Amino acid sequence: MKAPGFWYRPPSLAAKLLSPLGSLYARATARRIANATPIKMDIPVICVGNINVGGTGKTPTVIALADRLKSKGWSPQIVSRGHGGSLEGPVQVLERVHSTDQVGDEPLLLAAFAPTWVARNRADGAAKAAEAGADIILMDDGHQNPSIHKDISLVVVDAARGFGNDHVLPAGPLREPIATGLARADALLSIGGPKAQGRFAGLNDLPPDLPHLTGQLKPLPTGMDWADMRVLAFAGIGMPDKFFATLRSLGADVAKTEPLDDHQPLSDALLTRLAAEATALGAQLVTTEKDAVRLPASFRSQVLTVPVRLDVEDWSALDALLDQL
Repeated sequence: MKAPGFWYRPPSLAAKLLSPLGSLYARATARRIANATPIKMDIPVICVGNINVGGTGKTPTVIALADRLKSKGWSPQIVSRGHGGSLEGPVQVLERVHSTDQVGDEPLLLAAFAPTWVARNRADGAAKAAEAGADIILMDDGHQNPSIHKDISLVVVDAARGFGNDHVLPAGPLREPIATGLARADALLSIGGPKAQGRFAGLNDLPPDLPHLTGQLKPLPTGMDWADMRVLAFAGIGMPDKFFATLRSLGADVAKTEPLDDHQPLSDALLTRLAAEATALGAQLVTTEKDAVRLPASFRSQVLTVPVRLDVEDWSALDALLDQL
């Protein structure tokens, strides 16, 4: 489902009318968290979550954190719910064994960077990861999931969109009120370029003692020359326009864009249509890493990908939290 436009504009009539439902949603979330008894694992748990629904950059953040932890001598493993997958788990994601239908697209991508487990019950997944040799858990999403005690909670937000109209679902894009969500956070990471960071709408809402990290997604140099390459770009991520903008920044001639819903299945009919349109336009099909793992093997040779990595300006605030573990 695409986010309603009014979520990211100043509070509108629609937001006002829906705000009573948002209050109910917020109270239900708060009650669920307050009534839970989180399980304390024998090893540290870092949760990478958000307050907004939709894409904020959690997956590249988990990848960057896994690399950061490994560089410091940790042996991280990732635990995910496996959104969109059929397996309840806990099961370790194996790139050459599992499909996105089984484990979801994000875990299949994450498995290339650190051992990754899919588990509907996060505690069971974390226990399996510990048995398999993890000395620290990266919990992909779950800021509102109270089943496991988090030693570090990192909230991720898109700097350009901020917290939208500051309203809770369905009146806005928030899973809970900003102050409530940030009160449980140990640090905030806003992702976006310098201009987006400069106008980050949520900056004034931050608790004064909450560490604030900034970073941006940058294309990974692969040797591919995108300059003037005519492309048809498709993306089923939280904010497809960001991917299309990245292609343009690389100099690609973006003949057409096809924004898809986040995690949208890439059906045969859809791919056949995209291939036909690309041929008619004389364009190369291009997509994101996350979408690429959902492509059928027979179609992957027809599509190029643009890998991106998170570049954090200054890790010191998070490093200080890691030193306390």
